[in-house]
Amino acid sequence: MSGPFDQLAIPASGMTTYKTWIDAISDNIANINVARPMNGPAFQERFVVAQSAEYGEGVGTGVKVAGVAYGDPKGRLVYEPQNPLAGADGYVRYPDIDLSTQMSNLLVAQRAYQLNISVLERARDAYQQALQIGK
Repeated sequence: MSGPFDQLAIPASGMTTYKTWIDAISDNIANINVARPMNGPAFQERFVVAQSAEYGEGVGTGVKVAGVAYGDPKGRLVYEPQNPLAGADGYVRYPDIDLSTQMSNLLVAQRAYQLNISVLERARDAYQQALQIGK
């Protein structure tokens, strides 16, 4: 049986999911220039995988983080013979992360997070107005 405030869980779940996405993007941006030696993997870009909270059971009750996917560990090779991590051939591995894509995703995630806050605030205001009717 559902209660009268169960609808508030939907925007709250969206906020949690978008916060996770923002954290993943921040991690990607923070590691965009991290060089690694050729004998190891590059930093792997993080991708948040989201799905309906009640997937396959009719009407959804929000969204949840289903997992995290990772980018290519090969990264991109850059010739930097002066880099102390460079191999004998002068190459190092960098993550294959595009900053403009990360910034675009960050804007989308931040805006979606803000929209979920707005839905939560409007629902709160509606419940407060309903309580005033009974007075």
